[in-house]
Amino acid sequence: MTPEELKNLQVTKIVDARGTACPGPLLEAKKAAGTIKSGEIMEVLSADEGTKSDLPKWCSKQGHEYLGTIEESGFFRIFMKKK
Repeated sequence: MTPEELKNLQVTKIVDARGTACPGPLLEAKKAAGTIKSGEIMEVLSADEGTKSDLPKWCSKQGHEYLGTIEESGFFRIFMKKK
């Protein structure tokens, strides 16, 4: 998806993990994924560079859909859809 499409998504849950380092953002995302329903979209905010690759890999392993990443000033916005 394009950054514009990602910005326009109807996000169900936002996980702000910007204050944590690896593996914190991934652990926060795993915990939050258990609180949303199948088909809902979650956005993870992270300043940790590793999260850009860790979250898509985790989505793939769990069967969730990685939608894309937007790079902001000093952090990343990572979007996924729960399956």
